[in-house]
Amino acid sequence: QVQLVESGGGLVQPGGSLRLSCTASGFPLDYYAVGWFRQAPGKEREGVSCIGSSDGSTYYADSVKGRFTITRDNAENTVYLQMNSLKPEDTEVYYCATDLAKYSAYDLCKGVNEDDYWGQGTQVTVRS
Repeated sequence: QVQLVESGGGLVQPGGSLRLSCTASGFPLDYYAVGWFRQAPGKEREGVSCIGSSDGSTYYADSVKGRFTITRDNAENTVYLQMNSLKPEDTEVYYCATDLAKYSAYDLCKGVNEDDYWGQGTQVTVRS
């Protein structure tokens, strides 16, 4: 059974850092692309960052480039999102997802669907 479990969210001041974790079970995390997504009420879902299989290619949304870093630990079957220089506009629920089909980071971040595999989400709040 495929399962994704996120952790690491919380409350942080502007300029601070958080590291999100997404631990997978039921499939090897390095075999398919996996990514982080966020969606605020009334806004479109945004592919924040994704990491591809095999070569570990990455994709970042323009809004987080230079601030966020996605990595993968194959031994732990976990994908991490290191978030630095956080801004109030980064406040959202962050979800980890995969479709067990795409290998490209870009393809997953741009083409994920509601019917794919999602974690339960973790809240990130950035405020003074």
